[in-house]
Amino acid sequence: MHSMGTLEYNSSHPAIEIEDETLTHLKIVIGTKLRRHESFMMTWLADETNTAGRLTIWMHPAIPLVIAFEDTKMPVIDQKRLERMMEHLNARGELVLDQLS
Repeated sequence: MHSMGTLEYNSSHPAIEIEDETLTHLKIVIGTKLRRHESFMMTWLADETNTAGRLTIWMHPAIPLVIAFEDTKMPVIDQKRLERMMEHLNARGELVLDQLS
């Protein structure tokens, strides 16, 4: 079983549950974009408690973001995966979480 962390954005919705390995890569990509003051959209599949099928947020450097990992050990960073994620984001202006593997 994989460890599940959370990403909470602006405290306006329940935290998004994301597998720790994906969350580690996502943290680097989001941090890179926000550090450059580049905003973007992020979309994910809603859980069964939400009536929406997909949710999208506008990621902006001024909005609070909390990333929490379940496991205390840092997963191995896959440089190729990071490159694919950044290329996808830069090409479309949007991160789609269910397409990040």
